[in-house]
Amino acid sequence: MLRAGSLCSPERSLRCLWKIAAPNLLIAASMLCFAQPAAAVTLEHVLQTTLEKNPAIQEAKSALEQASGQRLIFRSIVWPRAELGVPAGVQAGHRAGESGVKGFAVGRGWLTQTLFNMAVPPSLRRGDVEVLIAQQQLNVAVVEQLHAARLAFYAALYNRSLEAIREEQRQKLEANAATQKTRFEAGLADRSAFASATIQATELVSQIESAHRAYQEAQLKLAEAMAIDPAKSSLPEPEGKLEFIPMHPDLDSETAATLQRRADLKLARLFVRAAHEDQRIIAADYYPAVVGSIPAEWVPVTGIHRQESTSKTQDFIGSEIREKAAYTWRVIDNGKVGGAVLKARAAREENELTCKKLEANVSRELSRIANQLQAIDARESSLSAATTAAEESARTVRENAANGLVSLFEYRVTENALLTTKSGLLDAVYQNNLATAEWDRATGRYFQFSGDTTASRREADDSLKR
Repeated sequence: MLRAGSLCSPERSLRCLWKIAAPNLLIAASMLCFAQPAAAVTLEHVLQTTLEKNPAIQEAKSALEQASGQRLIFRSIVWPRAELGVPAGVQAGHRAGESGVKGFAVGRGWLTQTLFNMAVPPSLRRGDVEVLIAQQQLNVAVVEQLHAARLAFYAALYNRSLEAIREEQRQKLEANAATQKTRFEAGLADRSAFASATIQATELVSQIESAHRAYQEAQLKLAEAMAIDPAKSSLPEPEGKLEFIPMHPDLDSETAATLQRRADLKLARLFVRAAHEDQRIIAADYYPAVVGSIPAEWVPVTGIHRQESTSKTQDFIGSEIREKAAYTWRVIDNGKVGGAVLKARAAREENELTCKKLEANVSRELSRIANQLQAIDARESSLSAATTAAEESARTVRENAANGLVSLFEYRVTENALLTTKSGLLDAVYQNNLATAEWDRATGRYFQFSGDTTASRREADDSLKR
């Protein structure tokens, strides 16, 4: 049996504190060792990490290196071609005045140079276009991946804010349920009022969970864009909140600049050039080709006869150098060249048609986004005023409901209207950010895009107004 004095003794107190503190210290140490807090990331950090580590961008960079090798292949048509060979063997047999077995080795070389070929100019241009195509494909991949990362960042901010709005509303409804419970226990209200208030509070639980799942999905998309392994690192936590910044772009000037700036349009034009050069390379087979060559042989020993020689004093193999030129000219095609030319021409015309469609679609796409921005601007203004009025109305109804001066139906309608209005305002801000991102993609601004801060976006908006 422990006494009060023994419980209050310093030794007893020290032992008790150690028994309580030791496990807590162990748990805290374990949490420090194994728990990794989620890192808050800004949009600028997301875009920078995506640019450096995204697998699709890395693959496009590798394709650019391969294009440099393909360029060397196209350019090889103008370079001389040299070949070396060293045949060696043993000559055996019996001739009068000669030994029976002789070893020999012959050095042979060929130097071939194209003197005239209609395929040379288009081949050189085609090699340069191949590198330009790979560069623009890298730019297109960069734009696509940065745009996807930006949309995922905005989606994460939106769903997190939506979850917070619904959670705040649920807490207010739970407070009303607690008030109705107190009134019921005091005999000032019946059980139905308390039950109705409780049900109204629990209805938001599923909506909160839905917003939380959408937030986690956006985090996974962010991790995928940033090449983060969720099994080895925590999911990125977006920093900040969505802000509404109105835009009033000048369609005419932006359309003209977009036609010169967008990476996919540049890529489409390069495909047209490449198809045109391919057609000219194939058509070059209609024209004669002149090739000069210098074959040489070097024999370090003497007395070696040529194969099948029967003379003792003739047909010796010796060192020599010869120069010659030859030309070829296809006289009868039989469809081999003509059919390939027609096929290449069809590919070029198809690329030209696709390029024209993309260029014609620019003005329509920018006009659509501009109209969408204008509509979102009007919607945000309307919802902003409606949210202020709904909050004031909900505050009044909430105070009256606590005193039992309004019906639960009126309270329910007012709270639902407030939640709908605040959610609609948040959605308008979210749609504004999405439309702004679409505008940056459609106008080819992603290579100038460095952050989503309010100041930078205001400067961009001012420049558009000017």
